[in-house]
Amino acid sequence: MKFPDLTKVLKFGLVGCTGLMIDFALTFLLKERLHINKYLANAVGFICAVVSNFILNTYWTFSDYFTSQKFFLFAIISLSGLLLNSSVIMILVKKLHANFYVAKAVAVLVVFLWNFLLNNYITFNNAH
Repeated sequence: MKFPDLTKVLKFGLVGCTGLMIDFALTFLLKERLHINKYLANAVGFICAVVSNFILNTYWTFSDYFTSQKFFLFAIISLSGLLLNSSVIMILVKKLHANFYVAKAVAVLVVFLWNFLLNNYITFNNAH
């Protein structure tokens, strides 16, 4: 297993920043303006960002092509990332009494590493 190309890591990060803006904006809108449960709001923001990230990462980061199998793998990795994201937030908020948005920022960093490594070596490894 070779170390990931730094350019891909940077592109994945830039795409992730776009997804982060989508995620935080929707989470804020749903939680603060529409008063939806913060964990449900978090999930909706996260899922919308995933769809955007798949499209951008497929064509720009990995210069790959769309297949339903790749989308399925990306979605499974993202859903596991959502569970990890929500778990980190719940632990930091409920156990350590951290601010919700600070906890969400920490969760985003953890999930970034998780998503990049799994997608780089599984989804976009060009063996599919």
